[in-house]
Amino acid sequence: MKLYDYWRSSAAYRVRIALNLKEIAYEHICVHLVKDGGQQHSDFYRSKNPQGLVPALELDTGDVLTQSMAIMEYLDETVPTPALLPGNALHRQKIRSLAQIISADIHPVNNLRILQYLSKEFDANDEDKANWYRTWIYKGFDALEARLGEDAFCVGDQPTLADICLVPQVYNALRFQCDMTTYPKITRINETCLKLDAFAKAVPENQPDAV
Repeated sequence: MKLYDYWRSSAAYRVRIALNLKEIAYEHICVHLVKDGGQQHSDFYRSKNPQGLVPALELDTGDVLTQSMAIMEYLDETVPTPALLPGNALHRQKIRSLAQIISADIHPVNNLRILQYLSKEFDANDEDKANWYRTWIYKGFDALEARLGEDAFCVGDQPTLADICLVPQVYNALRFQCDMTTYPKITRINETCLKLDAFAKAVPENQPDAV
């Protein structure tokens, strides 16, 4: 199994956590999103993922899986323990809902290609892009904080798909110097997750291509 990965990609970070939780071994293949004009644009990588985004997970069969959320649901269906979507239908809906606040509402508008587009088409400088980034972090985190309870993790007493999405987004929030003082639940859950080996091993700075 090969994971086409970039150390600071939030979506790839999610899949690394999921693979670690499932204790699935994989080969790391770096697709550097900045070097050489972005290695994701190469003919080789486009042959793996025509969308030119990371991550992509190549199975031993040669099948290539794309889109982090779909990859993680595939992993949950094929390696069901520990479950990333445990519980009954209502429980799983809450997990998916929290995960999608991040994966569907915060992350897409703050993706690298969006920030690059702001620079190219609107002459946005680093401060402009940081303000843009923080705006969407705060809007999403306001809603997320309001939805969280006092459980050890986002939903219940074990990490789920929601926590897997949360931790990379908090990493990005801290990277862009977001004020986290109004998000005590998010902060607590993030700290709890990072005490687990599966999360700690997936941290960007612990990846072989980290610079």
